Amino acid sequence: MPRVAVVRFPGTNCERETILALREVSRVDAVLVDAGEFDWRPWDAVVIPGGFSYGDYVRAGVMATWGFAERLREGVENGLPVLGICNGFQVLVESGILPGALLPNECGCFVARWVRVRVVEPRGPWLGGYEDGEVAWMPVAHAEGRYWWTSEPRGPGLRYVDNPNGSRWGVAGVSVREGLVVGMMPHPERAAFPWQAPPGKTPGGRRLFEWAGFALRAGW
Repeated sequence: MPRVAVVRFPGTNCERETILALREVSRVDAVLVDAGEFDWRPWDAVVIPGGFSYGDYVRAGVMATWGFAERLREGVENGLPVLGICNGFQVLVESGILPGALLPNECGCFVARWVRVRVVEPRGPWLGGYEDGEVAWMPVAHAEGRYWWTSEPRGPGLRYVDNPNGSRWGVAGVSVREGLVVGMMPHPERAAFPWQAPPGKTPGGRRLFEWAGFALRAGW
C-alpha cells in the first residue's frame, strides 16, 4: 500500500480531514508527520495541508520553510509527488518549489466560501483524473490567496470560474514537473465526501483523491 506523509506544522488545522480523505477515498496509508521530523525517503507522496503555519507570522507559509524546504526540494528532485493545499500552497511558493507569489486578497478580507474551479491540462498524480476543462466545486478559506506572477502559468492547474480573491489570470492552483507537484488554494479534503457539500454543491475534490490513490498504485 502506498505511504503518504501529511506534514504538520504548528498552526496546521486541516490535517485530520486530509488524512481521512487519503485513507477513505485514496485507500493509502496516510501518516501524520511533524515537519521537524520529516524525511522524504520513506514516502511515496507528501501532502502539506491547510492552516496557518506558525500563525502566518512574517508572511503566510514563510516560517514553515525554515529547515524544511531543503529536505522537500531534495524529495521533489528525486521524483516525490507533492500536493500543497492552501497554506501548503503558500509553503511551496515560499520554498521556491512553485513559481509566483500569494498576496493578500484584493478585497482585503478573509474569503471563506464554496467556489467553482476549472481544471486545465490535467495530468500527473494529483489532477490526472479530471477531464480538461472540467468544473468542480470546492471551498476556499484564505486571506492571502491572490496569485501573482510575471507570466501566466502553463501546464496542469486550476482556474477560478468566479475569481474570489483577484488572482491574476484567475489562478487557483499551479504545478511543476508535469503535475508531479501541485499547489492549490481550494480545499479538496473539505470536498471529498457527499456529506461535506452544502445543498446545490457537489464534492469536487473527491476525484483528486480517487485518482491519487490509483496513480500511486498503478502510475500516471
